[in-house]
Amino acid sequence: MAIQNNVEHGFEFEGNIHFELSKTSECPKGEPSGKMITDSDGLAFVYLFEQDAGYGQLRFPEEVWPSMVDALAKDADPVLAWQGEKIPLVGFKDELMMLIYNIEGNDNYGEAFSTAVEHAFGSILQSAE
Repeated sequence: MAIQNNVEHGFEFEGNIHFELSKTSECPKGEPSGKMITDSDGLAFVYLFEQDAGYGQLRFPEEVWPSMVDALAKDADPVLAWQGEKIPLVGFKDELMMLIYNIEGNDNYGEAFSTAVEHAFGSILQSAE
């Protein structure tokens, strides 16, 4: 099973959103895939890193969703800040936008998850109407 790396917080720096991992996480191995999935049971979005044997995961729990909203408001994809290194999360904005629009009103993701997403990303969903 792949190591699940959890984003602990996000912040703005030099006009971009940066995400940092929790102290118990390791930097994901591989290349940013530009793909994002959900863990509806764990109330998280999961950005994928391509590896030789599958995918590594970068998990975005509900606590950092406000920073994800900020990332959607920027003109550039956010970065993962890791020990002085900056890893661009290519395709992040497009994948996240597609997911939140697909999740809105869709209880196939589970009522708790879809409700949490609609609440957290409400400003983004409303601005598109």
